[in-house]
Amino acid sequence: LAVGTNVAEELMQKLRVIAKKPLLSLKKGDTSIGFSLEAALGISANCSKAPDYKGIEIKIGRNKKNRFNLYGQVADWKNSPFKSSAEILNEYGYDREKSNKLYCTLSTLKPNSQGLVLRCNDKSNLVEEWHEPSNTLVAIWPYSLLEDRLIEKHSETFWIQAKLVETSGSEAFLLESVMHTKRALVNQLISLIQSGLVTMDHLIKRDLKTGRVSEKGPLFKIRKKHLNLLFPNPEKYKF
Repeated sequence: LAVGTNVAEELMQKLRVIAKKPLLSLKKGDTSIGFSLEAALGISANCSKAPDYKGIEIKIGRNKKNRFNLYGQVADWKNSPFKSSAEILNEYGYDREKSNKLYCTLSTLKPNSQGLVLRCNDKSNLVEEWHEPSNTLVAIWPYSLLEDRLIEKHSETFWIQAKLVETSGSEAFLLESVMHTKRALVNQLISLIQSGLVTMDHLIKRDLKTGRVSEKGPLFKIRKKHLNLLFPNPEKYKF
C-alpha cells in the first residue's frame, strides 16, 4: 500500500477494518452514510469547515451515479442582488411536504425547472446565478472565493464509494473502494463549472411552523468519473 503519509495509512487501516462488515446507519436521510462513517472513525459531528480526519477530508457516496460534494459555499451576499437564502426562497421556492423549499441543481448548460442557471463572467471573475426568464441576477461567487475554498477543503481527500445493503431490516452500508487525492488543480475549477461538470445545488427550506429558513448548501458537486480532471494522479484502492 503506497498511500503516502502516516495519517493516510492510519485512516486506510481503519477503513479496511470498517469495510469487513456492513456499517449500520445511525440516522435517516441523505447524510446518514457520512454521519455513520464519521462515528465509526471516532469523528465528532461539527459544523467546522476544516478537513475531517487529522487534515484529510472524507467524502462518501452511496451510488456510483451520484455526484460527490466538493464543498458548501454561500454566495457573496454583500455584493449579490439577493442578500440571503431566504430571499431566494421567497422568490423561487415552492410548497411541498409541509414546508417551503428550493431543492434544485444549477449548471451552466441550461436553466433548471425553476429557471435558475449558472454563468461564468470572466470579465468580473464571478460565477453568477441568474433567473433566465426574467433576466434577473440572483447571486454571485467570486472565482477566488471558490478557488480558495477548494484549497482549504481538499489538500488531501479520501473519496469513498459504498453500497446500500439490508441487515436484519435495518439500513446499512458496505464500503467498496476509496480514491485518494492530493492538491487540486485549482486553475481548472472555473473551467469545469463553465463546462457543466461542476454543478451547484440549492437545498433551502423554511419550516412553516417556525418560519426559520435553513440551507445545507449551496453545494458545489462533481461526478466521480470527472474527479481526475480536478485532482491529478488519484490513487485507487478496493476494500
